[in-house]
Amino acid sequence: MLRVAVEGGGCSGFQYQMDLVESANDDDIRIECDGQAALVDKVSVPFLKGSEITFVDELAGAQFVIKNPNAASSCGCGVSFSI
Repeated sequence: MLRVAVEGGGCSGFQYQMDLVESANDDDIRIECDGQAALVDKVSVPFLKGSEITFVDELAGAQFVIKNPNAASSCGCGVSFSI
């Protein structure tokens, strides 16, 4: 499963942390869509509410991309954002 969290830091104030994990932590919220599951900790939920996570595989590389409607701005690489 993909675990997604928001932490302080990065060039814009907050940054995404993503890990592939085998099991959920006790405080994780499990979100499922189209047979895929993502885990989000309770602290990160307000920062990620309404976000869409997609996996993009292009010539330049493969990565998870987060479209976050709560982000007022983000850095060029898309890893950090501000609210």
